[in-house]
Amino acid sequence: MIHRHKSIMILGLTTLLVTLIWADRLSATTPGEQVKATIDRVMETLKDPRLRGDVNKNKRREKLRQAILPRFDFADMAKRALGNQWNRYPDKQPEFVSAFAQLLEESYADQIEAARGDKVAYVNERTEPGIAEVGTKVISSDGEETPILYKLHPVGSDWKVYDVVIANISLVNNYRSQFSRVLSHSSFDDLIKMIKEKGMEKNS
Repeated sequence: MIHRHKSIMILGLTTLLVTLIWADRLSATTPGEQVKATIDRVMETLKDPRLRGDVNKNKRREKLRQAILPRFDFADMAKRALGNQWNRYPDKQPEFVSAFAQLLEESYADQIEAARGDKVAYVNERTEPGIAEVGTKVISSDGEETPILYKLHPVGSDWKVYDVVIANISLVNNYRSQFSRVLSHSSFDDLIKMIKEKGMEKNS
């Protein structure tokens, strides 16, 4: 009996220790701080005179991709964008995620560049168990403001973006509507082909 109580106590202490370590790692930096670090890299790229203009677009987009990729959970975003259709195509999911990630990177970069922001203001941050939102505003040189809300969830010790709401338009919801329309009259292979060819409508 003593040995049994001792084992239970050890198990309980071990579980508590693991929980505290996980919580400490997750709270080491807040969702807002992680988003800010990513946006700082994005804005640094956009302001770099060596990367401006159409002639440098490919270099600029590659730098943006390097900043965006670690912060976004593209697999989860792809699953959300397909909605109820996701489980219908298990063999095609990796190809879809890859194509959709590239499309989202381009769409997000287009929106950030279109905002012509000189600075970013951090409006608010809300964190609940398993979810967080970070509200920002991209402010142009003439004072025009573009609100951008980042929705995140914990992945390991990081907070990853699973949706971006730009001027009240959700990227994930926007593409879910488009994908649903395409799949109503075309095959899943056709949808992937359209995505790869950037044949989807631009979010606005």
